[in-house]
Order: sequence, then C-alpha cells, then structure tokens
Amino acid sequence: MRLGIDLGGTKIELIALAGSGEVLLRKRIPTPQGSYKNTLDAIISLVQDAESTLLEKGSLGIGIPGTLSPDHGHVKNANSTCLIGKNLKNDIEIRLKREVRIANDADCFTLSEASDGAGTGASSVFGVIIGTGVGGGIAINQSIISGPNAICGEWGHNPIPWTNESDLPLPPCYCGKNGCIETYLSGPGFERDYFSLSKENKTAVEITRRLNQDPHADMAIERYINRLARSLSTVINILDPEVIVLGGGMSNTNAIYQGVENEWKNYVFSDKVNTKIFKAQHGDSSGVRGAAWLWPLALTS
Repeated sequence: MRLGIDLGGTKIELIALAGSGEVLLRKRIPTPQGSYKNTLDAIISLVQDAESTLLEKGSLGIGIPGTLSPDHGHVKNANSTCLIGKNLKNDIEIRLKREVRIANDADCFTLSEASDGAGTGASSVFGVIIGTGVGGGIAINQSIISGPNAICGEWGHNPIPWTNESDLPLPPCYCGKNGCIETYLSGPGFERDYFSLSKENKTAVEITRRLNQDPHADMAIERYINRLARSLSTVINILDPEVIVLGGGMSNTNAIYQGVENEWKNYVFSDKVNTKIFKAQHGDSSGVRGAAWLWPLALTS
C-alpha cells in the first residue's frame, strides 16, 4: 500500500493506493494556519488514522508547497512560510518510525499527469500549479527533473514578462521580490486584481461565477489570461514542452484555455505554437496521487 499526502495552503489531502492503483481511502482536512507544530500533528494524525482504518502500513510520500534544500535538508521556498527552515522529513520520520519521501507539490502533480493523466504519451510535460501559490514541474519521459538547487520548474518566482501599465505597481511577494508571476496568477493574486477594479472583496470562485455578468470580472479574467499567456510563453521559449498541464484552483476556469492559446502566439518565438495546453485529467487529486507514486511499486510493503 502506498500513502500520499498533498500539503496545500488551505487543505491537506491523504490518499491510500493499493498495488493495483485502486484508491482505498481518501481524506481531506483544513491546513492549520501559521503553525508548524499543528501542521506536523495533522499529517501524523492523517497517516495513523488511515493505517488504523485499513489495518495496514504503507509507504509515505508527501508533496509540499516548497522543497527540501539539497544543502541541509530543511524546507525552503515554501509559500506556507511556517514550514521554512523546518526539518520536516526528519520530524515526520521520527514520529512515524519509517522513511518518508518528500517532493515539491508541483513535481508530484506533474509526475501524476505525465504518467497517466493529461500528458500521457508526451515525451515532455510542464506541469503548472495555479492555486494558493504558483509552481511548476518538468517531466521528461515520465520522470521528474530536479536540478542541483531542487528548484526546477519554479516559474512562479520569475518576474512577470513584458510588463505593461496594468501590471503596475509591481506587487510584493513573500519571497522578498516584487512583481513575481505568483503575485498575479495565484488565486489571491487574481482576487487582488479584481479588487483593484471593483473595490469588492470576492473569492476567485465568486469572481469566475460573475463572468459575462460583471464587467469587472470580465476585465479581471481578460487580464489574467494575458498574464498567463505571457508567462507560459517564456516557458515555451526556453523548454518547448509538448504539453502544458494546468492544475490548482484557477485551472478550473474553463475560459483560460482557449484564451491562452489565442494570446500566447503573440509572445512565443515561433511562427506557430504547437504546444498543447490541457486541464489536469485527475483534477485536484493529481498532486496527492503523484506523492504516493514517489515510491515505486517494487518498494512498497
């Protein structure tokens, strides 16, 4: 049995997979806000409850909104800032008395979608998370690319390209820079932009429900699509993936797919853009499934 956990900014999800890939159990709980200890306790509780229910122990993979530093093993680059600097892997292994594998949540998402999701059959897949934060992962022949800094695919912390007047002033990012792609394309970034137009505080879901009824919502999504197209075009110019797969809450906005295809041809350095862009086939379960698959079947108990 393989257990996977997706540690998100708003929810923690656990999945238990049989050797056949069958889902044995799935559970979600809210993510404790601002507390490392409470987050750690929540993860341990989810695992223990699942194994108690299923009467079996499993391997455990965890996707996190950041990465483990290759230099010291502690969490870095996490938009859930209470994780930064913490020895998460060691702390969980001590509590559960077993080895745990941890990877970036966007890498887990990409692994899942490249293996048997929207990127099936493609030799190169760029997986995109546009949710509470913005992340990315790169899969070549169904294998995740990492890199010496463990930041491969982190397009969200590059500056928004081809800045125009509507992008100003450059918003501050938790990373300490201004104008990061994440500050525009995350769910909170989209909500901030809508507020700048309407002076109303609405969630991303509420805003998208107003499309074709509220001119401010229409303007916000138009700006969002253009920014997404600009940002992804730089990925295509550098990596040239066969398929781009979108996940995270903002990926559920159906209007962005055709919109981005119409826009990115203005920015990609090619006379035609052959890259395909798809919504994640496994929806918001891709990340947790990919986390479980951090353990190959041959290594599961």
